[in-house]
Amino acid sequence: MKKALRKNLFLQVVLAIVLGILFGHFFPEQAVKMAPLGKAFINLIKMLIAPIIFCTIVAGVAGMGNMKQVGRVGAKALFCFEVLTTLAMLIGLLLMQFYHPGNMLLSQSHEAPVDISAIQAKVENPKGASFVDFAMNIIPTTLVGAFSSGDILQVLLIAILFAAAIPSLGERGKQMVNFLDLFSHILFKMVDFVTKLAPIGAFGAMSSTIGKHGLSSLANLGELLIIFYLTCAFFVLTVLYPLMRFYCKLSLWKFIKFIKEEIFIVLGTASSESALPRIMEKLEILGCNKSVVGMVIPTGYSFNLIGSSIYFTMGALFIAHVTNTPLSFGQQFAIFGILLLTSKGAAGVAGSSFIILAATMTSMKLIPQHDLDLALGMLFAIDRFLSEGRAVTNLVGNALTTVIVAKWENGLDHKKAVQMLDEGSPEL
Repeated sequence: MKKALRKNLFLQVVLAIVLGILFGHFFPEQAVKMAPLGKAFINLIKMLIAPIIFCTIVAGVAGMGNMKQVGRVGAKALFCFEVLTTLAMLIGLLLMQFYHPGNMLLSQSHEAPVDISAIQAKVENPKGASFVDFAMNIIPTTLVGAFSSGDILQVLLIAILFAAAIPSLGERGKQMVNFLDLFSHILFKMVDFVTKLAPIGAFGAMSSTIGKHGLSSLANLGELLIIFYLTCAFFVLTVLYPLMRFYCKLSLWKFIKFIKEEIFIVLGTASSESALPRIMEKLEILGCNKSVVGMVIPTGYSFNLIGSSIYFTMGALFIAHVTNTPLSFGQQFAIFGILLLTSKGAAGVAGSSFIILAATMTSMKLIPQHDLDLALGMLFAIDRFLSEGRAVTNLVGNALTTVIVAKWENGLDHKKAVQMLDEGSPEL
């Protein structure tokens, strides 16, 4: 058992999450001090994301041979992203017509369970709230600035421009591609080293969360949490499963097992970025074309936020239920339409889901501000637990969408994929 635990990252992360919950519950004051462990792990991973994306995309785009293919893959990916996120929002909207979690909470409380004054300042001036701001933010002010800030879309733009310029250099361009390919292998090896610290990061993040908010926040708003997690699972089973089973002809369950380490790393840290480099590596091992992985995964982290999309409409109607504010179907679809835009407009802002929702509901002025603040406070009290579900669903959605686009682009080695899924999760 000890030998298996030493070698199995999945078991290590699961054990760390359980220990984190117990430590946070029984020793809350000490547990809150563990937060830097989780933050340090996420920062170590984020440190490597920008150069990995750059190297992967340059090598992949250069390997395609022409920019028409790059545009075709990008268009297919964006089409899939838009369809899936719109469906996710609609499912969240429809299910909340039948379930009304939080109806009695406001009558039991006359003040917000947490101080959201800091959040209110961001809500009044949300960064990147308009699509124009978002589009302008894709263009970095300096070449180095994109890498120092870690903005995925800025790095993506630079990588595509860099790759487009390489063919003009002839043989020297090929040498540059070979160098970047070798450099990317070194970066992935660094990721392997850092990932060994995942159990420590998961323990720190989970214990500090439980220590700060307590299990009582889960009990008071447990109905919303359960419905949200079940809705995410429902989306995967009803939308992504048929695409995987009948279009890609692959087993969804085996695929989930194939990426189980990454799922639990994300669950422990509540950050889908913590698994980004590893999921790219695993999808290549699975048999997805490197160029497709390099294009779809980074853009998916900004545009294919399936878990966040479900959260937006569910969160909006939860606020309406808590404040006992009846919303007509017209008002609900107005919220739906605005969230479709604002969710894309602020896609690159880290941890922005709650702020996007709060800013949208505030700007629509459908609910009195005092009641809205109380409802937002309740939602914020469990946002960390909702964030885990959002992040895991975003990760699974992006991974499955990459396989779908690879299949659509004839960039999936189906025989290899079946073999790898039968063998289970590979050791990286």
